[in-house]
Amino acid sequence: MGVLSKILNNGFNTDTLLAIFASLFVIFCVLPVHEYAHAITAYKLGDKTAKFKGRLTMNPLAHIDPIGAIMILLVGFGYAKPVPVNMRNFPRNKRKIYMGITALAGPLSNILMAFIMTICYCLFFKLYMESFSSMYYNLCVFFSYASIINISLAVFNLIPIPPLDGSRIMNAVLPDKYYYKIMQYERYIMIALFVLIYIGILDKPLSIAVSAVSDGLIKIASAIVGV
Repeated sequence: MGVLSKILNNGFNTDTLLAIFASLFVIFCVLPVHEYAHAITAYKLGDKTAKFKGRLTMNPLAHIDPIGAIMILLVGFGYAKPVPVNMRNFPRNKRKIYMGITALAGPLSNILMAFIMTICYCLFFKLYMESFSSMYYNLCVFFSYASIINISLAVFNLIPIPPLDGSRIMNAVLPDKYYYKIMQYERYIMIALFVLIYIGILDKPLSIAVSAVSDGLIKIASAIVGV
């Protein structure tokens, strides 16, 4: 759930403020991890394009897309500037597979970050239940929002629609003639995706996927922390 929904449903309160902080944390600290994961994976697999373009860095200013950042802040789903990857620098017989691995690295980094945030949430929840401290409660809320936004980014980016990561993962298994046909309509497909998000058609399936991943991470983190 984005900050806009929070304000519309609950007004501007402490939880809304924490949601804003969590969103900003993701924009300036997590998105760079997502894009760096793409860049370092491509670099390790043989493509140095991201390094030459100044994207092999954790500096958020190199990765933030203004519209994508605003979307994260308002609706909980968004994106950063895509890391440039030249698949021709990969070994010829492994280009599609390596491109798929590079694309998958971003969403996987979000899941890893979400897992770390979930562990923090469980830890502070345990401390809150022992002390009922408002500080621990606020930290619980913050890490809960940060975890959900990370999961939302991963789920959103795994949609197999260009230019999202899912389309590049799909390329690893889809015959070239079909993939290139789809890519001809990349701009129109992306516009259609934003329209579907705006009118809410994708809200339910995305929410179901996010909830399923979140529930799984909470179960694992709870077992680790001992909640």
